[in-house]
Amino acid sequence: MLKKTGLTLAVLGALVTSFSALAVEPLRVAADPVPHAQILAFVQKLDPKLNLKVIEIPNGVNSNELLVHGDVDANYFQHLPYLKSQEQALGEKLAVAATVHIEPLGIYSHRHKTFAQVPQQGTVAVPNNVTNLSRALYLLQDYGLIKLKAGFNDPATDQATPKDIAENPKQLKILEIESPQIPRALDDVDLAVINGNYALEAGLSPAKDALGLEKAEHNPYANILVTTPKLQDDPRIKQLAKDLTSPEVAKFITDNFAGSVIPVVPVSVAANKP
Repeated sequence: MLKKTGLTLAVLGALVTSFSALAVEPLRVAADPVPHAQILAFVQKLDPKLNLKVIEIPNGVNSNELLVHGDVDANYFQHLPYLKSQEQALGEKLAVAATVHIEPLGIYSHRHKTFAQVPQQGTVAVPNNVTNLSRALYLLQDYGLIKLKAGFNDPATDQATPKDIAENPKQLKILEIESPQIPRALDDVDLAVINGNYALEAGLSPAKDALGLEKAEHNPYANILVTTPKLQDDPRIKQLAKDLTSPEVAKFITDNFAGSVIPVVPVSVAANKP
């Protein structure tokens, strides 16, 4: 009995050591440099007990593939419609841990100051991935530049392509380009529809520089913290989700991005106190 008890204690001790080691392992989070990694850097200061390893992802690297293959524990860069398309493409189910902020999609131009100045057969650069292409077409419709066919009512579910344009008064030419490359095309096109994060990286201020900007209200494209079903109940994920949706982080976003990034959680009165 004594030998058995000693063995049991030894096994328990090994398990405790293993769990302790796991507890101090950093939470690996893949993120776009702007604004996601910046927000996570603030979270690290806000909650130093949460051991984060933020991995800034260069253009062209699929953070969802990294997550599926176990190279990271979570990612923070995408909205829900994009995640759903990725789940289909990868044949994997992922888990949303938190809804954090909105980066309004904007229409920009280096050539024109108003939409009225855009010429007939003008060129418009739009993202070439399915969800953001559709999102761009709805935004162009919102500003009267095109009109989609009947039945395209909900941007979150009714995904549009250029073939679904019913009316195009200026006969605009839609050019599909990789999202990160669109800011570089601004000098070569009449209009460019640019994701908020790529606009910020290019030194644009969506709130000031965009000719047209998505509304934040009822916007289905809020950026989310994503993990795997296996890790969704991990205490580190839960704590990060809590931090990202805190009033303190909402205030950081509001103070630092001046309407170009909009927190989903309102800034509380308490968070505004010095």
